[in-house]
Amino acid sequence: MTGTDEAAADDALYVLTAVLLTPAQFPSVLGDDYPAACAALGLGPYATGYGLVMGQDGDGARWTVVVDDVSLVAVAIASWDCGMQYELSPDERSVVCALPGWPLAVAVAAPGVAAPHDPAPDPGADGRDLPPLAPPDPDVWGPAQRRLGADAIASQWADWREQINDETAPAAAGDGSAKESAEDEEASGADGENAGFTDGESAAPDADADDTGDEGITPDSAHRAPSGTHPGVRRALAEAHAYLDAPPPPGRVRSSFAPGDARTIRADGPGWSMVARTDDMAFLLLDEMPGEILPVRRGAELPGLLKALDALAVRPS
Repeated sequence: MTGTDEAAADDALYVLTAVLLTPAQFPSVLGDDYPAACAALGLGPYATGYGLVMGQDGDGARWTVVVDDVSLVAVAIASWDCGMQYELSPDERSVVCALPGWPLAVAVAAPGVAAPHDPAPDPGADGRDLPPLAPPDPDVWGPAQRRLGADAIASQWADWREQINDETAPAAAGDGSAKESAEDEEASGADGENAGFTDGESAAPDADADDTGDEGITPDSAHRAPSGTHPGVRRALAEAHAYLDAPPPPGRVRSSFAPGDARTIRADGPGWSMVARTDDMAFLLLDEMPGEILPVRRGAELPGLLKALDALAVRPS
């Protein structure tokens, strides 16, 4: 492997960016939890995780190289995030496999080679090779877009929070309601934002644009949806509460740093995603409500739920 500023042999990879694939941190586009994300790439859910290195070969073809040297990839990402130069060049012995394509949209390209494109099928595979990885279509709504939307809110929490009036946002339903049936028709969420979501990952500091093609989603760019109620919010809260009695697969609930003594909670389930602050409110996104963001203020029920989810969540080491 080589950096984008070095000459290389035809089989070298010009590294453009990288992401972690661990129980505590993985591209949400791949699945609701760590095992699901690994399965999407044909990998085993090893506890130590992987690094996903994305780049182009000498012909310009897109490749995602999976390595088991997680620490090396983590150092590279941290350096890029700080605006520092870092040449990510994993040892060949750490390479687990090379997958055609990229699972995320990458806006930059390696200089001096052809424009990014999918590699040609391997003639020796007799049609058994996997189709190239590709990012989700931003013009449709589904589980991947829903999870990416929650990631976008988590990364821009302050901007989204400023748009919510605590007096008008609905609270998590009262006493014991999170344990009630998912089919309960009483709604507990309202007032959404319509928007399309894209992902954002760390990029090398030399990039002319965000490496994942994320132009950023902001509350100012969203359109206010009509107020309303939806039973899917109660269902999502009930399923999140059920995690306390039956812990979900690793990565289904994640906890990360937030200002002060708070934590940011990211939780996913069948058809829903939640992002919340342990000292504040929550936002929910549902497969059945394309592009809408449903705020749930603290009320009496939510603080205890968030504290309990934080206790069982996977945290970055």
